[in-house]
Amino acid sequence: MPAPLISPAEKKYVELGIEQDCRADGRARLEYRHVVMETGLLSQASGSARCRLGDSDVLVGVKVEIGEVEQNKPNQGRVVCNVECSPSASQQFEGRGADEINNTLTLAIDRLLNGPQSGLDLENLCIIPNQQCWVIYIDAMVMDAAGNLLDCIVMTTRAALYNTRIPKTEIQDLGDGDFEFEVVDDVEDAEPIKGWENLPISVTLYKIAERYIIDPTVLEELCSSVTLTVGVNKDGLVCGIQKGATGSIDPSLLTEMIQTATTLAKPLIEQLDNKLLEEDKSVQEKRRQGQHVEKLGFFAAVI
Repeated sequence: MPAPLISPAEKKYVELGIEQDCRADGRARLEYRHVVMETGLLSQASGSARCRLGDSDVLVGVKVEIGEVEQNKPNQGRVVCNVECSPSASQQFEGRGADEINNTLTLAIDRLLNGPQSGLDLENLCIIPNQQCWVIYIDAMVMDAAGNLLDCIVMTTRAALYNTRIPKTEIQDLGDGDFEFEVVDDVEDAEPIKGWENLPISVTLYKIAERYIIDPTVLEELCSSVTLTVGVNKDGLVCGIQKGATGSIDPSLLTEMIQTATTLAKPLIEQLDNKLLEEDKSVQEKRRQGQHVEKLGFFAAVI
């Protein structure tokens, strides 16, 4: 399937609107579309979340399983990421059309979540050093592609990891350096992933003509000459930067774009975290009172 095209007239229309800080859908240059986030949707997963950012729709499932530690990281657990774009999400994804974007998005998520910049306590996932650890498998499915997929996937993954619970293990020392462990099946003893609150989100800025925007539609993405993705955590610290497309960014504009990303990310993380924690408290209170609890979900209008 060939890449979608945009006519010169359409491109000029988009550029003029962005120049005047009034995009085609009425938003300003640095304004997000409406966000709807739901967690706890997949009963067979260790954690899950679904995010609808405008018309983009992403579902993330997390599964934790016991595996072997990596030789170069004998005291740490592992995170394995995979992103799949459903053929029904866009005509571009039919057949093998999604292979390239699947690989690109998977690598981007993997770079953000593996390593010290992720904030995850990977050492806490180690069960027996040099032998066994918890492996976190993150599978993201893009069900509808309407722009800004990477940011939407990262946002959803963060919520899914918050929703994830890891079974408790009891370790017994047999002597002579031998250990054995038992997984406790009691759901109430399962623990959240340590360090989830330090996970960064990504803010991707799209340069169009002489301006830049966030959270573009598909039409706006076609007008962009270069992108800059900035990973930012709750403290406003930059955890990673990646440039995309073939255009260039002036050094002075680069500094401005990074600052803009950090300014936008911090309040966004606060809003999402507050909603997650509020809903979690509500569910726990209902369970305490013996009430029936349906799936955990919330609506968040993000500015």
